[in-house]
Amino acid sequence: MYTAKDVKDLREKTGAGMMDCKKALEASNGDMEKAIDWLRENGIAKAAKKESRIAAEGLTKILVDGNRAVILEVNSETDFVAKNENFVSFVDCLAKALINAEANTMDEAMQVVVDGTTVEEMVKETTSKIGEKISFRRFEKVTKNDDEHFGAYSHMGGKIGVLTVIKGANEEVAKDVAMHIAAMSPNYVRISDVDADVLARESAVLKEQIINEGKPADKVEGILKGKLNKFYAEICLEEQIFIKAENKETVKKFVESHGGEIITMVRYKVGDGIEKRQENFAEEVMNQIHG
Repeated sequence: MYTAKDVKDLREKTGAGMMDCKKALEASNGDMEKAIDWLRENGIAKAAKKESRIAAEGLTKILVDGNRAVILEVNSETDFVAKNENFVSFVDCLAKALINAEANTMDEAMQVVVDGTTVEEMVKETTSKIGEKISFRRFEKVTKNDDEHFGAYSHMGGKIGVLTVIKGANEEVAKDVAMHIAAMSPNYVRISDVDADVLARESAVLKEQIINEGKPADKVEGILKGKLNKFYAEICLEEQIFIKAENKETVKKFVESHGGEIITMVRYKVGDGIEKRQENFAEEVMNQIHG
């Protein structure tokens, strides 16, 4: 009735999922045009049609359950939709499904089944229901031991989500650190985490700056060390000055003063790294007319 190539061709034409394409071809006895109509009639092609749009708004969500936690980001095209009840419910449902699932990669997550429907299908259904491209972008599952604490912090209604794990100390300290991370956006927890390539590139740039400033050759390495320490203080959580500190103590010192140790952190900012398309109102209207 239809071949694997037909399924592939239909996917390329509509952007619909493989299972949806199979259902469409079965329902239309292998007729490609009728299959496309079937997808459109069922709202699936409508979702696929929006694949070229940019979804850079949305929400982050953190769910904690005992020694397990999940943090995720789901995107929408507009901030208005990010506050939509259907969108928020979808994000909540997704978090609950993922924290209980075995999935650890995006491919695995998209195949998680919730009430007989895969996450991949749920994304398309939500897109069709809301009328705007919805994108499940990323997630991370985090576990802790009994002697460790989660710090969960959501900023600006979910625009930034931070999840930390602190060994020892208490939950309040863990949350304080999460709030600091939300504000200061460190790239790494500790100096030893800094990528070798990043360090090499920064060292080369700083060294060239020092030489160009005409500093004595025998002073270059000492000056370089000082500049690298400032660099670490900008990008490493432990080396940053704690935002609540009155005595300029570092985050590491703050946590240690409460008998704790920073284990890990995850920071999601909605749309981070997604290139937002800039359009003026007239262009947007014309796009709608010709879309």
